[in-house]
Amino acid sequence: MRLVKSGHVIDDPYVRVADDAPVPDDRSVIVSAARYLANVAEFAGRTAPTGVLWPNNRRVAEIVPHLSKLALVALEFPKFRDGRAYSQARQLRETHGFRGELRATGDVLRDQFMFMVRAGFDAFEVKKEKDVAAFANEIARKTVFYQPTGDGRLPAARARHLRPAAPGIAGHGRG
Repeated sequence: MRLVKSGHVIDDPYVRVADDAPVPDDRSVIVSAARYLANVAEFAGRTAPTGVLWPNNRRVAEIVPHLSKLALVALEFPKFRDGRAYSQARQLRETHGFRGELRATGDVLRDQFMFMVRAGFDAFEVKKEKDVAAFANEIARKTVFYQPTGDGRLPAARARHLRPAAPGIAGHGRG
């Protein structure tokens, strides 16, 4: 599975660790929500980055007290019709100010990619090899948006008002 992060195809620096496997001290890891919450003190002492795989049927409020210790939160899309991870992403970014990596995992589809970006995701586990380039290129193709969301980009209306006027043009009316 390939990882697209911030519009670039990269090798995943994280390794997923099963609940019954030892956690390597010197590697970036992703562990299950259940394992992380059961062993918060163990993970707090790690020097390597820690990420958590957060299922879409758990409340985001459970992970909020630990966000400052996490480098990554991976939100699951178990099937394309299940959009709860969009809401979780927006809550993490907009309400709780999470600035670490927010990764989409599971049924991550090309036609939903920009919606995921707008919700605040910045990394995507892409299953289909033919979709990897499309994901990487899509983020550069779309630059103007109308809705405010968690990705930090200004909506078109606000950006227009912040842009300096062209020389010799005053106000919004005609000449």
